[in-house]
Amino acid sequence: MLPTQVLLNNLLYDASEAGVPLDTVETEALALPVQWDLRLIQRFMLVLGPVSSLFDFLTFYALLHLFNADEALFQTGWFVESLATQVLVIFVIRTRRSPWLSRPNAILAGLSLGAAAVGALLPLTALASFFGFVVPPASFYLFLVAAVVTYLVLVEIVKRVFFHYIAPRR
Repeated sequence: MLPTQVLLNNLLYDASEAGVPLDTVETEALALPVQWDLRLIQRFMLVLGPVSSLFDFLTFYALLHLFNADEALFQTGWFVESLATQVLVIFVIRTRRSPWLSRPNAILAGLSLGAAAVGALLPLTALASFFGFVVPPASFYLFLVAAVVTYLVLVEIVKRVFFHYIAPRR
């Protein structure tokens, strides 16, 4: 991505996460004082990191081989997909529960969905050229939806496996 695209990606991501301090906390998390287990967090990152990388490579492959992307389309597609996955994964990793059973704070949900929408729609606006974006083909957006949904489902599956088999028992 271009430097302005990286900065915009970071700005949108940071804005999307501004609602994290307002998020609701599950009752079982409040039952006992929470002690940060940095080893657990490190193991969680080491398990989920490759899932994210797998989808990065899938996006690279799709952009290069399915969409025959030139540099500008590649940068645009990578911006949109990377922002969507990094913003929306918060709904899966914010809880040990299923994400559809643990409702996030409305502000967190709104900011996250809003940032993902801005990222997806920005290449279709008059501001696109300012950031070096081009209009992706409609089929890219079909790929985007399929890739993001698949990514989130896979992260949820890996998260469940992690907390059932890999995380230390308490």
